[in-house]
Amino acid sequence: MYQVVIEKQAQKQLAKISSPDYAKVVAALKGLAADPRPHGYKKLKGRPGYRVRVGDYRILYLIKDDVLTVFVLTIGNRRDVYD
Repeated sequence: MYQVVIEKQAQKQLAKISSPDYAKVVAALKGLAADPRPHGYKKLKGRPGYRVRVGDYRILYLIKDDVLTVFVLTIGNRRDVYD
């Protein structure tokens, strides 16, 4: 099991998500603890990290395999998250 660490900025972004999507995003975050490379994940281009799609939302994160930790950097709508 990996430990999922949600950065402060990502916590604020998570709090702004509406309730039906919020539950899906939280479920995806919990899933990252079991499998940080789930089906459909992609490596980001131009910067380090990975992303997972959850409907119109994206979760951007880093994986540290040596310490079994996933650092969630950004959570947001797909049109805003890559800026």
